[in-house]
Amino acid sequence: MLDKFITPLIKPVLIPCVKQLHKKGVSADQLTLIGFLIGLLAVPLIIFEYWYGALIVICINRIFDGLDGALARYAQSSSSAGGYLDITLDFLFYALIPFAFILSSPEQNALAGSLLLVTFIGTGSSFLAFAIAAEKFKLDKPQFKYKSFYYLNGLTEGTETIALFIAFCIWPQYFSILAVLFAIACAITIFTRIYGGYYTLKQQETAFHEVNHES
Repeated sequence: MLDKFITPLIKPVLIPCVKQLHKKGVSADQLTLIGFLIGLLAVPLIIFEYWYGALIVICINRIFDGLDGALARYAQSSSSAGGYLDITLDFLFYALIPFAFILSSPEQNALAGSLLLVTFIGTGSSFLAFAIAAEKFKLDKPQFKYKSFYYLNGLTEGTETIALFIAFCIWPQYFSILAVLFAIACAITIFTRIYGGYYTLKQQETAFHEVNHES
């Protein structure tokens, strides 16, 4: 929900760093991989309850996630392969953080964390499945034209998810409450994405068949 407002504010801040990275010959895909590997460090830090260390690592991972796309656009090297790598590792990272909290305290966190992971699967699948169909019909990307795929927005997006992870690290004792509340928000996102995506694609298919029938 907040991505479309936050992203335009962040992009100009990244430009000086992006220019330096480009001069040094760093590629966007390299940033994606490095950022993911750094993000993986959050898992053992969470398991052993180094909350603020995990918080720092999560924030660094998200900075790299912003830099890789900005660098790809600056270097005019945006590609489907890069977009695929980025979103795949992002979703894996998103799943690993709740999983780490489950491992840190299974008795307290397992049920709420599992529920959150289920809804993460729902938001991710509804997001990516629509992107595939949107590519088929060449749908415009009015809010996120810089993305390499159609970005179907919703109540819970990247900004909200990172805010949740930060809250987890600051108030780990409230993980279960926060996870359940966010899972409810994700469920709303799943419903609106499926409903909106389904009827959008039905309209596109109807229009496509009408054009073919007339021709």
